[in-house]
This record gives sequence, structure tokens and C-alpha cells, in this order.
Amino acid sequence: MPKIKLIKNKILESLATNLEPKTLVEMAYRKLRRDIIEGRLSPGEKLRVEHLKEGYGVGAGTLREALSLLMSDALVVSEGQRGFCVAPVSVEDFADITKARVMLECEALRQSIALGDEAWEADLLAAFHRLSKAEEKLVDEGGREEWEERNRIFHEVLIAACPSRWIKHFLAILYHQAERYRRIALYNRPIPRDVHSEHEGLLRATMDRNVDLATAILAEHIELTFQAFNKLVKEV
Repeated sequence: MPKIKLIKNKILESLATNLEPKTLVEMAYRKLRRDIIEGRLSPGEKLRVEHLKEGYGVGAGTLREALSLLMSDALVVSEGQRGFCVAPVSVEDFADITKARVMLECEALRQSIALGDEAWEADLLAAFHRLSKAEEKLVDEGGREEWEERNRIFHEVLIAACPSRWIKHFLAILYHQAERYRRIALYNRPIPRDVHSEHEGLLRATMDRNVDLATAILAEHIELTFQAFNKLVKEV
């Protein structure tokens, strides 16, 4: 397996378990990834290695390795001999991400409901409880970041009993792609929606093992974010 693939696999494992970064490449990768997803590095922005070195506290070689890893996440694109830039955003791209995520995440939830045991149910209840607590702190910026993390965990636990590691791998990529758009849409001009009720309905249907209802709620939950982004673009 190529060296870069081995590095990427180790980084993904540490991200999944919330471990501290062990290498400079991993640290730079995490910081760049976070800044792209959270919008501090704007879509289409050029990523000049010489300009980034000081801000991220690493050398040019380390940054190039981190940027190459981010290309496999589709968060960074190469401009040939002109270097790197943040991947652009578009309605068409988000529509494609949304369709792929609905298809894969609903199938993963279907399998998770079929195979999940009592331990999975307990983990799901705990994840929902922590997410609900984070919703109470959404009035400040710090609370927003905590909610984002717990929202991600809730969605991961929902499909945790799905046995396909490939579905989970692709969903992790799609989730972070969608998060870029969600932050643009919901934090600039949110549409009226009760996200807590959406999550609660999803939890109840899942705990009741009602596959058709749970997947229908999940699909609508995901698609509402695309509708918010699409509405924002049309109004600009």
C-alpha cells in the first residue's frame, strides 16, 4: 500500500477515536481540514504553501503532504503547476452529495436497525442525550462547535451497527463535505426548522425498529439542509 494511503488510514483512525495528533503531518492535516470545513479558508481560496507555513507552524514539505491528503477528502484540489486551492462549492455539487448521502446513510441505518443490539441502543440514547444538552448551549460560538461535534457523533452512532466499513468510510467523507454547506446555509440564513424534533423523531423510529419511518425521517432531515443552501443561493 502506498505510503500516503498508510498515513491517511492512521489519521482517520485517530480522528475516529478523538486521539491527539501524533505527527506534524497529522496536525497540519487536522487544522487545515477544520479550517476548510468551518469556512475560515474559503471555497476557491488559493493555498500558497509559503504563506501557510507561519500560520500552521510547520514546514513546506509537511504542508504539501497534508494538502495531498486533503485532496483524497475532496476538500482541496490541485491546480497543476500552480499549487493547491480549497475545493469550490456549488448547488450541483451539494445536490450530488445529498443524494449520495441519503442513499448510503439510509441503507446503513436500515442495516443498523436490523443488527443493532441493546448496547447499540444504549449508545444511541446516550448520544442523543449529549446532543440535546449541547443544543441548550447554542447561544454562543463555543456551544455551536460542541453541537457540531455531538451531531456528528449522533449520526455515527445511528449507523454504528451497520457491518460495512466501506459504507461508513464513504459516509464520513460525505458528512464532512455536507458540513461545509450546512455551515454556509444554516449560519448565514437558516430556514425555519426544529432540528431537535427531527433528531427526536429519528431516535424514536429507530428505537421502535420502524425501518421505513426512520429512513424517511433521516432522508428528509438530510435533504432539508440542501433546501436551505439552495434557497440561500437563489436569494443572494
